[in-house]
Amino acid sequence: MKNAFLIAAVSSGSGKTTLSLGLMRALKRRGLTVQPFKCGPDYIDTQYHCQATGNKSINLDLFMASEEHIKELFSRFGSQTDVSVVEGVMGMFDGYDKFSGSSADIALRLSLPVILLVNAASTAFSVAATIYGFTRFREDINVVGVVFNRVASENHYTFLCDACRATGVPALGYMSRNEMLKTPSRHLGLSLDSRIEMESFIEVAADEVDKHVDIESLLSLTKVDLTVPEIRENEKEEPSRVVAVACDEAFNFTYPVNLETLRSRIVYFSPLHDKSLPTADMIYLPGGYPELYASELEANLSMRKAIKDFAEEGGKILAECGGMIYLTEDIDGRKMCGVLPLQATMEVARLTLGYRRIVFPESALTLKGHEFHYSHIKEEKNIKEEKTPPSISCQFNVKGGNVATPFYRYKNTIAGYTHLYWAETDIFKLWKQ
Repeated sequence: MKNAFLIAAVSSGSGKTTLSLGLMRALKRRGLTVQPFKCGPDYIDTQYHCQATGNKSINLDLFMASEEHIKELFSRFGSQTDVSVVEGVMGMFDGYDKFSGSSADIALRLSLPVILLVNAASTAFSVAATIYGFTRFREDINVVGVVFNRVASENHYTFLCDACRATGVPALGYMSRNEMLKTPSRHLGLSLDSRIEMESFIEVAADEVDKHVDIESLLSLTKVDLTVPEIRENEKEEPSRVVAVACDEAFNFTYPVNLETLRSRIVYFSPLHDKSLPTADMIYLPGGYPELYASELEANLSMRKAIKDFAEEGGKILAECGGMIYLTEDIDGRKMCGVLPLQATMEVARLTLGYRRIVFPESALTLKGHEFHYSHIKEEKNIKEEKTPPSISCQFNVKGGNVATPFYRYKNTIAGYTHLYWAETDIFKLWKQ
């Protein structure tokens, strides 16, 4: 038996990340090993989870992955630690298509007990109706307790406890209304200053949990049976390929199981700080914040030239979002690698996001992923000069509608805005025609 639970909330902005990080660090302080998970495609919260626990956080996403894959991941990673903490996404029942893919859906498929987080600001006994609705709407979801956020005082909490008693759901504690518990900017990268800021935030959140959350009761209510999966034969084989993965302040949006599934030896390098590329069969340039470090990336001429030479010589490169921007001619006048005849800009920044199903006809491969970016390609200028290469993919949203976002190919360089999830396939099939 292990401890495992999912933290769900009434809505986005309720404080799931704050409570999750506080609980993870508080449990670690007690000498417990903690395995973090994140519902959905988020690759920023997972970095915070890693900092709070010392363990890589694993995404559980029912749009991008199969139910069997999700169960295998949870069992494999969760069985190696004392406590598994799953941070939910949006409101408890908000999925990519109604209930599907929601926090509640994940909890149901993994047989996980749920801790419901309720924002108690400017309310008291009225939360009884909220708790009643969330626990009775789907009675197959096992909500074992409630934690309140933004509680004004101990007296305020007594009224909230009355609400819990009226619904028969245990109150497990609260997080205070605290100015120091405002989540730092999610647009930080992996710089030392940002890590210091986040570390301070995590410590404050953990102090709050230690002070006001009944951790012993929470652990007693969240015992589950986790089986240890067998190691498959192909997982014992020594990898024969080498993949160079960009990882620094500018490039850090990765799904850990993607890299694991490469069945390759991973070597990390920094487009910001290193002067040369490691010897590799493939280069992976994940998303991140190249726009924040454009001047530093431009100044590292030897790395830009090494990337360009690798591409011209036919080396395999996969680049996503920020990684694709790094391969363009420039971003707002700052020179990049020049592999793709495109120009990127943050001017008139607009958010583009959503799940994607991507069909690559030439390689007969269909993948899923998530698009999230504020930058865009200067399409009008590129089209006018007849520079834009054609897309090698067709993309669709969750409803099956066409999405215009392209994947470009130049020799063996494949690049696009969409972050791909390939943990259930062989990504090297992209280059097979």
